Amino acid sequence: MRWQSMQIGWSASFLALALLLSGCSGDSATGAPAGGEAPAAAGAGGKPAEEQHRIVSTTVAATQFTDALELALVGIPTSSKELPKRYDGVTKVGNPMTPNMEIVKSLDPTEVLSVTTLEYDLAPVFKNAGIQGNFLDFTSLEKMNQAILDIGRRYGREKQASALVDGYNAKVEQIRKQTEGKPQPTVLILLGVPGSYLVATEHSYIGDLVRLAGGKNIVQGEKVEYLASNTEYLQQSNPDVILRAAHGMPEEVVKMFEKEFKKNDIWKHFSAVQNNRVYDLPEELFPTTGNFAVAEALDAAVKMLYP
Repeated sequence: MRWQSMQIGWSASFLALALLLSGCSGDSATGAPAGGEAPAAAGAGGKPAEEQHRIVSTTVAATQFTDALELALVGIPTSSKELPKRYDGVTKVGNPMTPNMEIVKSLDPTEVLSVTTLEYDLAPVFKNAGIQGNFLDFTSLEKMNQAILDIGRRYGREKQASALVDGYNAKVEQIRKQTEGKPQPTVLILLGVPGSYLVATEHSYIGDLVRLAGGKNIVQGEKVEYLASNTEYLQQSNPDVILRAAHGMPEEVVKMFEKEFKKNDIWKHFSAVQNNRVYDLPEELFPTTGNFAVAEALDAAVKMLYP
């Protein structure tokens, strides 16, 4: 059976699912913001750009990175997750997927940071509101690093951006040396949301982390981030390791996975199940798009792939 026969198109229902998954974090800046050119690195009189620009961050991950770059914000997302202390008292603009545009507009922003996985829905909303949106791409570490460097250059934070990216690259190199010469484990990554689950390909952020940690995704040659699940085909691939990522409502999804693995008899035939190589990924380390905890996530992945 070919994977193409199971591929999910970006239908309205699947897009809604993707947006649900992406609300927790952010992606990297790869070009000019929607609706206009990127703001200059410095303005008249040589003042730092952030003194002339009013930045709103609408995702947790973007807010983490602006904090690391020591940037001021006039708006931050509403989230149950802990946000950097730097932004205590800053106006909250609502959920990443549906920011309150009246609040955003009232802040008179010159740039609003969101993520590429939300661009389909939010780009027209921002445009209609006359707001300059910059959709960041954090779907891989490489793209995320580029985004960090782009923001650093734009706001005179090159030193902070380079230090952050150099740290991530050093961690990747450390892991490469650590796993060099060892048998490469094959890996199945399941992405669960309440009521269903998908298979994550090498083009997903978690798939990218697994690759950098030395694992080989059993799904190769696809162009999308996620595919529909076909347990019979997956069992034929017989991965060494199964990673289960729970998003949306993590506790509920973990219970869903446990019920599925007990109820569906086919799972007991997987070597990963027989060898107790099934791991539930903590959402704070393994979101659907990149976040600040890259080093911690890579260390955790290595321990699962090379126990």
